[in-house]
Amino acid sequence: MSDTSVGGSDGLVAALREQQQALTERWMKLVFGDQEVEHSDQLTYRQLADHLPAIFDEICIVLESHNVRNQEGAIERNARQHGQWRWKQGYRIDELVRELDLFRQVLLLAIGEYAGAHPGFSRADEERARLMTDEVVSFVTLASIREAVGERDRKIDEYTGMLERANYELTLRQKLISDLYETRMQITRRVAHDLRNFLNVFSTALQLASRSPTKRDTALGLANRQVADMATLVDEMVEYSKVLGDDSLLTVEPFDPVGLFDELMQACRVSTEAKGLKLVGHLDPSLGPVTSNRLKVKQVALNLLSNAIKYTSSGEILFSIAAAPGERWKLLVADTGVGIGTADQERVFEEFERAASADIPGAGLGLAIVKELSRTLKGELRFESTKGRGSMFEVTFPLVLEPKTAGDATE
Repeated sequence: MSDTSVGGSDGLVAALREQQQALTERWMKLVFGDQEVEHSDQLTYRQLADHLPAIFDEICIVLESHNVRNQEGAIERNARQHGQWRWKQGYRIDELVRELDLFRQVLLLAIGEYAGAHPGFSRADEERARLMTDEVVSFVTLASIREAVGERDRKIDEYTGMLERANYELTLRQKLISDLYETRMQITRRVAHDLRNFLNVFSTALQLASRSPTKRDTALGLANRQVADMATLVDEMVEYSKVLGDDSLLTVEPFDPVGLFDELMQACRVSTEAKGLKLVGHLDPSLGPVTSNRLKVKQVALNLLSNAIKYTSSGEILFSIAAAPGERWKLLVADTGVGIGTADQERVFEEFERAASADIPGAGLGLAIVKELSRTLKGELRFESTKGRGSMFEVTFPLVLEPKTAGDATE
């Protein structure tokens, strides 16, 4: 180390600054040759030295000022950045500690060499320089470790979050598979049950016709009713399968509720009159054109109306289309039918669930279809019902339904 006329700490600092490159190379040689710092072999000289010049400069400033506290902020920033880089470069904590300890050894050796070459540099000056250097390097080590541990913990939290999300999605998929399996079994049981009933009744009709030719008309009527019930079952299952399988983008268009109202009233008038029921219609004159998917809205209304007619033996069916608060409109169907008991109200919108007796034809899919279509149309579905007094179903839709984009469909 070259001689200098500057005495005390100032002379030491000047010498250290002059020898910075040589000291850095000495440290890097020690690190590359140390078996405890395995990951150093994967770094270039530039990557290894990264923040060392800044840390070296902070140590020199501390030795000049004899004050660590004034430089703590700058030292900590450089140390944290050093710890962050080392973590990203694959260092273990023990390797980070080891390379900084080697840096300490290089600096302390340089201080000892300077003291040996300069008799005017007192033992007290040397001891003070050693203690301050040791304090700064210890501070750098601690801050670097904290940052590396923080990076590790953040990465662990990130991986933990990913695992939790993956586990949650897996749980949902398992539940979906279980639900699909149960639905499949329900379909099998339901179809098998109805087919068995169909065959039994059809067999009874054939036996009646063969044993008593005079009752042939009665037998044919019985068979025809059973065929009609089976057709209803099949139609409901086909409609529900189409609703669930429709993954196309939802198209919307403006349409006049007046035309839809007249069409639905006309479609249901024959079936209500056939059962001796009164069909009452109400259309709000203040409701103008709405924007939605007209076909799906019609499906919702038809299913609610068909359901009301099916479960009402006397009285009336009310069908209403009206404006609703908050830029919305509503579709309402009420009846004076059998109603739904409190115990059954939680499950009536599920597939193959029926709150009425088994002698009424159907697969129990009508309200499930309404629920699915209402969700697709951003509708809010609610109902009120009392056993033996009838039911009221209401779906509130937005006046303008925003169509889905291709990006929304992939979410």
